[in-house]
Amino acid sequence: MKIGSILENQNLEKRVSVTPEIVKKYSSLGFEIFLSKNYGNHIGINDEEYTSQGAKILENENDILKNSDLIVQLGLISDEKIPLLRQNQILIGTLNPYLNNEKLQNLTRDKINVFSLELLPRITRAQSMDILSSQANLAGYKAVIEAFTNFKKAIPMMMTAAGTIPAAKVLVVGAGVAGLQAIATAKRMGAIVFATDVRMASKEQVESLGGKFLTVEGSENLETEGGYAKETSDDFKLKQEELLSETLKKIDIVICTALIPGKKAPVIIKNNMINNMQSGSVIYDLAAIQGGNTALTEVDKIIENNGVKIMGETNILNRLPVSASNLYSKNMFNFVDNLFDKKTKKININLEDEIIEKTLIKN
Repeated sequence: MKIGSILENQNLEKRVSVTPEIVKKYSSLGFEIFLSKNYGNHIGINDEEYTSQGAKILENENDILKNSDLIVQLGLISDEKIPLLRQNQILIGTLNPYLNNEKLQNLTRDKINVFSLELLPRITRAQSMDILSSQANLAGYKAVIEAFTNFKKAIPMMMTAAGTIPAAKVLVVGAGVAGLQAIATAKRMGAIVFATDVRMASKEQVESLGGKFLTVEGSENLETEGGYAKETSDDFKLKQEELLSETLKKIDIVICTALIPGKKAPVIIKNNMINNMQSGSVIYDLAAIQGGNTALTEVDKIIENNGVKIMGETNILNRLPVSASNLYSKNMFNFVDNLFDKKTKKININLEDEIIEKTLIKN
């Protein structure tokens, strides 16, 4: 069987779905691997590193798409290339089914098997395939680094003969995977860290990392069975707003990570809250691509409001493409390995397997 992967849109995505290490793993299962020319050049991986592990490099991306049994990507391939796909092919990626619903439905009607890895169930067996967790970990770390780079003061407390520099105060909004990594990173660098989340289960995790959890009344009822945050009621939003309004007056750096699957990001930090923050403060909004957690967030811009910087990017992982690709490609391999029947040496779309059933896009 043949696995193919082509270059992503380089304006949007620097990560790759296959690394040389993973080529060797696919080969061990009996797959042939076909990649675009200069597939990893932009992140320092040349074609020879791929071919030395058994991959074949093709000049024409159309040939890869037409002839591969499985196509592994990050995002959905471009509109002009979608018609090249054929019946019974398998397309796997992080395909944003909420945004690309119509395109994905068209693919399924054309009898193409489409799997979107954002839909993985949160079960133990799926952890090695969990692209949301692996990528969010890196995003939470990098958001703190970027915010600290734009902050004009020292982060840890420093006691000198000339006086004491107080530690920076950091607030992390949303204590999921990205938020918890942001807390851990900020603590390691010497900041005083606060965090808030609608899920009371997050309190223990935040405190285990040395953060101080800000409790909003009613939080215990706002977690789905899958462990995600629910959309909050108007009453909860009002209570959260009152708590944050007072807290933000003393905060230097805010890391926003709050997302609701399939919906616009909740606007948690309002304009009046930002107006009351100290001049020189920094907000890094990881939810920018889904609308942002602040009222002023704009994608790929640094907005200044009363001396407060609000930062947001289309894809922060483009700043860590090597590490992110290494983790993503391993997640992808583990998913393909689960699809592969070792006895028949063929792909088996077994809908009794919860991992396969949940990630397969259906009409």
